[in-house]
Amino acid sequence: MLTETDWAALEHAYGPATDTPAHLAGLLDADQGVRSGALDHLHYKVHHQQTLYTATVPAALYVAGILPDPRTDRPVDKKRHDLPGSLRTGLLGWLGSVADQVGDEAAEGSRRLGFPPEEYPPFVQASEIRPLLYVAVAAWVIDHDPDVRDAAIATCVPLLDDSRLSHHRTALVPLLREKLAVSALWQYQERAIEALASWGEDTSGLEVRRDVFEVCDAPNNTSSAADWALSPTDAADLPF
Repeated sequence: MLTETDWAALEHAYGPATDTPAHLAGLLDADQGVRSGALDHLHYKVHHQQTLYTATVPAALYVAGILPDPRTDRPVDKKRHDLPGSLRTGLLGWLGSVADQVGDEAAEGSRRLGFPPEEYPPFVQASEIRPLLYVAVAAWVIDHDPDVRDAAIATCVPLLDDSRLSHHRTALVPLLREKLAVSALWQYQERAIEALASWGEDTSGLEVRRDVFEVCDAPNNTSSAADWALSPTDAADLPF
């Protein structure tokens, strides 16, 4: 993927993606700063502000391919709003963001604004690789690391909007109900409940237990989901 892709012919948010292969290779670097910068490159250039670019799909295929590499279990630097966990968790979350942009809701919203998604090549290409991404992501939905497991379950949700994959919803429902809907993170709770409701499942007794406008700061680079719960005092200090 890195050597046979014509990255100069592809673009990210800031022009030709000639710098992307080096950053992709950097995801597996021994230096935490290099890994963290490489993950930032994915978020802020290859998929800037949830936009799909021509470089997004080959980057996503590479990311999916390295998920089993034990080096993705290493930590990365954390910023405000980052979810907890290892590099692998961050990569799963990034793939989930890519998948969101080709989900049913995103496609419908694009059409309402007068931009048929099927006429935008990056959307079409990202849609086409959803089965490949699902195979890579679904391998982690029962992982022993709860951060990895929850990120994988959450990422599977938009991928299952694909008609080729929708039959997998039945198997994911128990994980949404028993794991994601009771996560310590409201973002995961919300995703689980919304997915169950849209799939016609009973959501009685399930609720998002945090305000969607809460601000979270990771205490450290290896914090667990439990470390992210805000106390009432924390919430009172929010700037809005």
